[in-house]
Amino acid sequence: MKVLIQRVLNARVAINGLQAGAIDKGFVVFLCVVKGDTLTELEYICRKTVNLRIFEDANGKMNLSLKDVNGSVLAISQFTLASDCKKGNRPSFDMAEEPARARELYEAFVERLRREGVNTVTGEFAANMQISLTNDGPVTFMLDSRL
Repeated sequence: MKVLIQRVLNARVAINGLQAGAIDKGFVVFLCVVKGDTLTELEYICRKTVNLRIFEDANGKMNLSLKDVNGSVLAISQFTLASDCKKGNRPSFDMAEEPARARELYEAFVERLRREGVNTVTGEFAANMQISLTNDGPVTFMLDSRL
């Protein structure tokens, strides 16, 4: 499982020109389910997302987690993170999980964040979405459950 986490001051997602969700301070999380991912990878990614200390404390050090700052998450399904661009000029998406299984794990990710008490807003799985965000820093991290 791969996630791209961007620390944001605010973010919103629109579908067909209509706002589907918005957050203030927190993370935009682009989640990609890779073939073979299980609940083990999901648990790792959820734990990291909630506990990653990338917000600044009073001394300006990245020492606070999403929960510490009462931040929110805008969770977006993003199969293109599974792309392989090494060969040729057209990306291969062979490593992306089948849509039904990917949706299941994406929805489980969202549910687990909510159970942790994190306000979590979503886009729509497999929809064409427009994401607007104000990156804070910029601070961006890529997590891969298999590395």
